Amino acid sequence: MKIFSAQQIYDADTHTIKKQHISSDELMERAAVQIFNWLHVRLQGAPVKIHICCGIGNNGGDGIAVARHLKDHGYAIEVHVVNYSNKRSDDFLKNLARLKERKIWPNYINDSKDFPVISDQDIVIDAIFGIGLNRDPDPWVVSLIKHLNTSKAFILSVDLPSGLFTDQGINNKEAVVNASYVLSFQTPKLVFFLPETGIFVHQWEVLDIGIDTEYLKETDTDFELIGVHEILPLYIPRAKFSHKGTYGHSLLIGGSYGKIGAVQLSAKACLTAGSGLVTALIPKCGYIPMQTALPEIMVLTTENDRFLSEIEFDFTPTVIGIGIGLGTSKEVQAAFSSFLNTNKIPLVIDADGLNILSLDKNLLHKMPAKTVLTPHPKELERLIGSWKDDFDKLIKAKKFSKKYDCILVLKGANTITIYQNKGFVNTTGNPGMATAGSGDVLTGIITGLIAQGYDPLNAAVFGVYLHGSAGDLAVENHGYQALTASVLIDTLGSAFLELFKRPETQQEESKES
Repeated sequence: MKIFSAQQIYDADTHTIKKQHISSDELMERAAVQIFNWLHVRLQGAPVKIHICCGIGNNGGDGIAVARHLKDHGYAIEVHVVNYSNKRSDDFLKNLARLKERKIWPNYINDSKDFPVISDQDIVIDAIFGIGLNRDPDPWVVSLIKHLNTSKAFILSVDLPSGLFTDQGINNKEAVVNASYVLSFQTPKLVFFLPETGIFVHQWEVLDIGIDTEYLKETDTDFELIGVHEILPLYIPRAKFSHKGTYGHSLLIGGSYGKIGAVQLSAKACLTAGSGLVTALIPKCGYIPMQTALPEIMVLTTENDRFLSEIEFDFTPTVIGIGIGLGTSKEVQAAFSSFLNTNKIPLVIDADGLNILSLDKNLLHKMPAKTVLTPHPKELERLIGSWKDDFDKLIKAKKFSKKYDCILVLKGANTITIYQNKGFVNTTGNPGMATAGSGDVLTGIITGLIAQGYDPLNAAVFGVYLHGSAGDLAVENHGYQALTASVLIDTLGSAFLELFKRPETQQEESKES
């Protein structure tokens, strides 16, 4: 599912109005009907008070139109117009006139003395700003937003929680509506999935308001939301007369004294993800633990007992995953640098491999094209520098990806894979996956997919999805706190099977969050 920018959303509305020969007011009415239907199906006429807080732009017009439909169906409503400007959109004024024709008189909020009394049993429809916000709200409007947030009422935001910008970060967290639910028109917004802004969106759903399908299909976007329907076309089926050599030979390089477990997890995940053969190159201290724990894995060791003082192997792997548990001593740094000088094999770099790159940025130029880097936030900061907000982070990540022709997997609640100017936002995963070794498992999965012939970008996007899906399946039996990296690996097979369940039995992960 594509994620459109604010300008693309405006263009989509304009294109739809022109192509379908409708007015902007008619498009607004479609949106209002969809919001009303969503509410009515759930409330079924329940005697609950509904406060509709409307701005004076088109988002407010949506709210005013919804109020009309609610009143026509017997709901107890109060309409509040937030007078933050002297300008009013034409469609807002049209719908306000229709409301008054029904003898429904809104309350006008001009400052704090006009704030409505809201019970924790009430519903608030937030239609104050929408995607049109381009500056921080005035102080008294910020106070109104605080008032709504502290009411403990259920808050339904129209298209976007008021106070959030569509394409930039926020300056004041207190100036954003904390939405219980967001009904987003046609597609979700990128801010739903970023750490600094996603906290204001507890759940979301997309409403189809009939935007022109040709425009949606043909318009390129900077970001795409990845669900099962986007993943299935990436899947490479296995041929009947294939063999283990068909699916590649992965080499996992890492480990140091006390950190052999990281390579064990990565190697097992690599094999479970489908790599035909897997070899681990580790220091000698890990030989017995690795051979004992994973009989399917081949093992190479160096003479050094505690860390990898040299990186040498006597075969040509299909792909190499490196960095897990590696350490960052001077000897390891030298071995890593020497390895990059001669290596031409596809790479997945994680953990201490990333830390070594950040210590010597010149090494970044030695990476093969489309090397996959899998940093957590602090590792990313060491690579690309600090950022002022999540949008600035994405801009810097794209520049980094283009400069070094690499794929960045920005790990988080909604992991985002970046390559050049394109971003892929993952929809699977849960807080239980915030556990030791989870990243090692992801490195193994991506490495194993590349071994089987997946393009590195597809392997990264697919691997992130499978990793999160395994977590979602595992948490049903283990809970968040007891979810471990080993359980993720054990559930990976179920994540593959989940891809091919009938649509009616799958959870609609791209519909709600």
